[in-house]
This record gives sequence, structure tokens and C-alpha cells, in this order.
Amino acid sequence: MAEKDREESVKEPERDEAGNEAGLTKKDDGRMEIFDWFQCIIGALVAGILIFMFGIRVVNVKGRSMFPTLHDADMILTTNLFYTPKAGDVVVLQTDTYGPDPLVKRVIATGGQTVDIDFERGIVYVDGVALDEPYIAERTTVREDFTGPVEVPEGCIFLMGDNRNHSTDSRQANIGMVDKRCVIGKVLLIVFPSNLDEYGNKTSRDLSRIGSIY
Repeated sequence: MAEKDREESVKEPERDEAGNEAGLTKKDDGRMEIFDWFQCIIGALVAGILIFMFGIRVVNVKGRSMFPTLHDADMILTTNLFYTPKAGDVVVLQTDTYGPDPLVKRVIATGGQTVDIDFERGIVYVDGVALDEPYIAERTTVREDFTGPVEVPEGCIFLMGDNRNHSTDSRQANIGMVDKRCVIGKVLLIVFPSNLDEYGNKTSRDLSRIGSIY
């Protein structure tokens, strides 16, 4: 008897002649859909504001100066939240001496350190110690305007691209030692990889690079 009572207590929602649930009209459906869209838009705006407040940005890489670490047209995620540049970091910066376009480079040395480069052997030294650089495309043989050894002033950084012989960086007079305040942020990871190779030719997109950087 109890089982029969439970079955009788479960009733289908009442529907009107048009097949809609009682008390819920097509107009109400439309309002609910608009409300859902409104919630999504507000949520996206709040997320965007939080991202901006915490200094997180998505940047497109331009050029091949950071190959093979970064490829031309890679989308990367950066942050400047509580960030102080240190050697080995890959950063996005912008300098008035170079122009309006942001640059992506690797920090080689910071204030107070000394940089020297043996261009015949292609070795970079910081404070007299040869750097172990498994990330570079090839050894550093292009001098540009560099004459060393040089000491990095306090508050500045010395930058180089990983594609050493195809990079505009601190070896050139129009960039030189870069004020740390010019750094937009540290590169955290690759958001979406490019389908371009070192020379700008289209190739298969390597999705395994998503989330990687160093």
C-alpha cells in the first residue's frame, strides 16, 4: 500500500494546451535565457578585471629571436604580480629607444653583475662563470655593438634572445642595459603554439608545447 501511495505522489508537471509547463510561458523562457546570458557577460567582465588587476596578460610573440624556446606567433601568458626580474627568466619588455613593439628576451644578468662574451668560442660569461645554456639555438658569435666586459648598472638588466645570432638585444646600442621598469612581465607559459617554423614557414602545430616555456 505504501508503494502505491509513493507512485501516486509522483506527478508529471501540469502543462497548458501548447505543451508548456503550467506557470512557465515562452516569454518567461526568453527572459531566463537573457538572464543567463547577462550572468555570463558579467562573469566574463569580472574575470577580465581580476586578470588585469593581477597583471596577467596574453601576448603574441613576433619574430624568431627566441627560437627554439618561443616561435614566431606563439601566444604566451605573462604576469608582473610581485615580480622582480632574475637571471634565466624570459620576459616581455618595451623600451622607448627600440620602439613601440614589445620585445621578448631572456634575462642574462641583473644589476651589479658583469657580462662578457667570447665570440670566437660563442660562450657568455656572467661574473667570470660560463653560462650553461641548453635553451639556445646556437652559440653566440655575432658581436653587434658589444664590447666587454660590462657591468650591469643597479636597477637594470642585460637581455639576450635564445636565437643568439638572429636577435636584437642588449648587445645593440639602441637597447643596451634595460631599466627593470620597462619589463611588462615574466613569461609563464605558452597558451597556444604557433604553426610557424624558425624561418616563418607553416608547419604542423605542436600542441605538446601548450603550457611549456623553459
